[in-house]
Amino acid sequence: MQLLAQFLLRLAFGLAFGMAITSSRQVSSGYFRNHLYVTLGLSTLAGLALSKLSVPAAAFAGTAAVISFFGAAFWLYESPCPGKTALWLVASCALAAAIIEQQKSAVFDARAAWNALGVTTSGLVLGLVFAAMLLGHWYLNAPGMSLAPLRRLLAAVALVVIIQAIVSTIGLASAWSTQTEISSAWLLFVALRWSFGICGVLALLWMAWRTLEIPNTQSATGILYVAVIGVFVGELTAALLSAESAVPL
Repeated sequence: MQLLAQFLLRLAFGLAFGMAITSSRQVSSGYFRNHLYVTLGLSTLAGLALSKLSVPAAAFAGTAAVISFFGAAFWLYESPCPGKTALWLVASCALAAAIIEQQKSAVFDARAAWNALGVTTSGLVLGLVFAAMLLGHWYLNAPGMSLAPLRRLLAAVALVVIIQAIVSTIGLASAWSTQTEISSAWLLFVALRWSFGICGVLALLWMAWRTLEIPNTQSATGILYVAVIGVFVGELTAALLSAESAVPL
């Protein structure tokens, strides 16, 4: 249940963050309204999963769900200013819940800070790729929208994947140096994490970027669907690896 809650909270955080940095002048309000319902569902399910495991984390998750509901109402009535504020609040509450749930000690030391960084970068990778895919799909509803918001999201995704690669490399080096015996299963999971969750995603982002130059948003969205699967596999694999390590992998 903890792994499921972490995944849901990180996804909710990254999705809300991705929508918050998307221009409301170039993208219709329906995009934000509809997908705040997604963060509502993700936060609600995470809160239920954590209700008996971590009350503070569950409280933050529940707050994110409530704000998601009101945020969707703001976008329904074409109120972008409070709508964007709601997105930032949802992202903050979901991230706080994920970090609190991940925190194993009452002392917030350097290791806890590094794990919090890992939670943040993981959530950004998950949510921004998901937000980009949903935005690409939204062009089917509003084909006249500018491609600039989608391009900016793709650039943001590429940046956070590179940052995640750096964080994972440092964590991998630390884990490698502390393990007395490296099993073939561990190496297989590491290879899966890097091939699908980092290298594969970067290649798919480049393909989507080039496809937008045609331009063909439908094909780019199809590529982003595959990228979403890639980051889901990569981050879930990383979560399994990190469960046996003191640092994020």
